[in-house]
Amino acid sequence: MSKPLLHLVFGGEVEDPQGVDFVDSDNLDIVGIFPNYASALAAWRGASQKHVDDAAVKYVIVHMHKLMEPEETADD
Repeated sequence: MSKPLLHLVFGGEVEDPQGVDFVDSDNLDIVGIFPNYASALAAWRGASQKHVDDAAVKYVIVHMHKLMEPEETADD
C-alpha cells in the first residue's frame, strides 16, 4: 500500500488576483487536507466555483507531501 500524498486546499481574498498574497491570513477558508491530488483538485474546483464572481477570492492547492519530504520526488 502506497502512502498518501497529502494536499491542502485553502483560499481567501487576495491583494492581486494574479498573486497569492492573502489580505487577511487570520480568516482563510481551510477547505481540507486530501490524500491525493485528484481529490484535492475536486475540492479546489468546488470551493473556487462558489466564488467565481469574485475575482479577489482565490483558492490554492499546496502539495504538503513535497514540504514534508522535499528530497523525495513523487508524482502528484
